[in-house]
Amino acid sequence: MRDLTSQLMTGRMAETALEYAHGTRTATPARPASTVILLRNAPLEVYLLRRQRTMAFAAGMTVFPGGRVDPTDSTVADSWFGPAPGWFGERLGCSAEMAAAYVAAAVRETFEESGVLLAGPTPDAVVDDTTGADWEADRVALETRELGFSEFLHRRHLLLRADLLRPWAHWITPEFEPKRYDTAFFVAALPAGQVTRDVTSESDQVTWIRPADAVQAVDAGEMLMLPPTYVCCHDLTRYGDVPAILAAAGDREIRAIMPTVRVDGDRAYLETT
Repeated sequence: MRDLTSQLMTGRMAETALEYAHGTRTATPARPASTVILLRNAPLEVYLLRRQRTMAFAAGMTVFPGGRVDPTDSTVADSWFGPAPGWFGERLGCSAEMAAAYVAAAVRETFEESGVLLAGPTPDAVVDDTTGADWEADRVALETRELGFSEFLHRRHLLLRADLLRPWAHWITPEFEPKRYDTAFFVAALPAGQVTRDVTSESDQVTWIRPADAVQAVDAGEMLMLPPTYVCCHDLTRYGDVPAILAAAGDREIRAIMPTVRVDGDRAYLETT
């Protein structure tokens, strides 16, 4: 199994890390973002996407659905059901306002990148099918920012089902990276009746895979992952089903993790503690 705490960097990543360590590159601010670890049973599997190799950030990497927080994500308070934003803020170590934006971005980005929508018409119902042409039109409009998330929920008379999400982790992109994100990770079960679809323009491959198989593929060099994705997949291997993961999320200690650079001669190592 790959070392979870120290990784030799190569290529562009190593070059930028060494530039930062030698003082020729300065840190850029980290933008808030959200990621959802989407799960299903029989057997326990996680949904992953491989980012296009032309992407400016994490090109060719296998990731969970997610993306940066959008200004409209902070305006969904009247379409919210579930634990209050303050509860999420306490779990993630941020303000209630920021937590609300994290949760909204998580739901929106999951819909944009997989077609799965964690929302419903009432507090005890979830949308059961999003494969129609009208849903696809709204998904594309959200993706291109022609439609705001709050407007989307209002138009469809939907509640954001915050109760379907559980905070799982909090990672911050290392300071040497030119694009940086302060990312909240959530776990959620695939709603009954819904299916994932290969819809996003940012990925060239999607899959459902057992967490242990994903870890093994990375260790064998058959799949590329950034440390947050790899560590989360590794953590999931200790659980047998989705309910066990959701239950564990309630007691899980969440602290912000930002990998750092260790330089040894002309080599740079990514350190995660």
